[in-house]
Amino acid sequence: MRRGTAILLSTLGLTACISLDPTYHRPVSPAATTWPSGPAYAALQPNSTNAADIPWRDFVKDEKLREVVDQALGNSRNLRKAITSIESARAQYRVQRANLFPQVSASVNVDESRTLNPYAGTGTGTGSGSSSSGSGSGSALTMTNDTAQVGLSSYEIDLFGRNRSLTRAAYESYLSTAEAARATRISLISETITAYLTLAADQTTMGIAQATLQNALRSMQVTGSRLAAGVASLVDVKQAETIYQQARSDVASLTASVAQDRNALELLAGSPIDEALLPAELPEKGEWLADIPAGISSDVLLNRPDVLEAEHTLKSANADIGAARAAFFPSLSLTASEGRASSSLSQLFSGPTVWSWAPSLSLPLFTGGANSASLANTKAQRDGYVAAYELAIQTAFKEVADALAVRGTIQEQLDAQAALVDAATESYRLADARYTKGADSFLNALISQRTLYSAQKTLVTTRLTALENRVTVYRALGGGLAERS
Repeated sequence: MRRGTAILLSTLGLTACISLDPTYHRPVSPAATTWPSGPAYAALQPNSTNAADIPWRDFVKDEKLREVVDQALGNSRNLRKAITSIESARAQYRVQRANLFPQVSASVNVDESRTLNPYAGTGTGTGSGSSSSGSGSGSALTMTNDTAQVGLSSYEIDLFGRNRSLTRAAYESYLSTAEAARATRISLISETITAYLTLAADQTTMGIAQATLQNALRSMQVTGSRLAAGVASLVDVKQAETIYQQARSDVASLTASVAQDRNALELLAGSPIDEALLPAELPEKGEWLADIPAGISSDVLLNRPDVLEAEHTLKSANADIGAARAAFFPSLSLTASEGRASSSLSQLFSGPTVWSWAPSLSLPLFTGGANSASLANTKAQRDGYVAAYELAIQTAFKEVADALAVRGTIQEQLDAQAALVDAATESYRLADARYTKGADSFLNALISQRTLYSAQKTLVTTRLTALENRVTVYRALGGGLAERS
């Protein structure tokens, strides 16, 4: 057994050899080091706090929305699928890593046979075999042979690091899958918040449409009364009916939209949402969400999960090149075993030792270009993943830059749209009063009412855009992973 142990230790020592992996260097970022500047961008201030360091519970200020996001994180099937992908990738890595170690097995065999005894009844019966025993019983002879063996199955000694390269590739694939799950978590948080905001916005627009419907009904009644009194025309009645039917159509459409918004939110949440947690309307001042600072440097993008996912995939491809290079060199395999044999199970471990070991060296002489093609393929894949990594950085930069362009202009849009609603409200009040007193035509009142209705709906859309922009900035900068300590 000492000889077997020595063989095993020497085998493990041979595996600590060279690696043929190319030296990995992180590709230079193709994006600018600072965010864009210009009329569309508000002035950025240096900030030491990254979005990735801000827990999502600190980003979300509304308690009801927090509960909905919590529900999504606990029940989302999409997130569960991502987590199972991590477990699968980890298991695949462990399977590949097992090839770095010899596979040792032990066995104990008992072989018993019965044959005819040619000496039965003659008084001259004998046993047979030095490692077997026999006993006569009538006309049959029973023979027993016991063996115990520890064996090393055919094991490739990793002289040129092929198995270690494949193990590194599997490990980087596992890390890539883990980063993909982190990206899924960020997306789930942002999509849940956005779906909640969309539902709130449609609820607010529904209220505006219903109020407009009631005002239009009142206008129809006024014009109808004036028509009956002979001081208005049928044209006024029909004009009043146009805004009424438009609002009526909008109410029906928004009713469907609200139902669909809720369905989308519950799909993200993974289960039905308590009615008490649903929003009634969109907040006017955006107090549901924090405004996350963007800082100056774009280096934060290198730590986004999707960018890290692309980099780990690139590292895996880099290790595959080492494995492909190792295929050009000899491979050494070893099979070894050691055991004992005895004619009696009780004397098995005191019997004679039997051992064997069989090294095997294989050298690729002619493969028809298969090895060269395999190496070229891994290099081409590595170059492709370099491009994918660079594209991931560029895409991330664009997402942040687009979000910052909206941030730099959204307050001006909100102020202008709010002022438009105020002006349209006063214009409609005056035009309606003039028509009621007979000092003006109904057409002016109708135009003012339509302008007000459109301005109110646009203001809701702009407020929704402002809140969605906060979500986009937070997500694009990698926020959503940190937890409160």
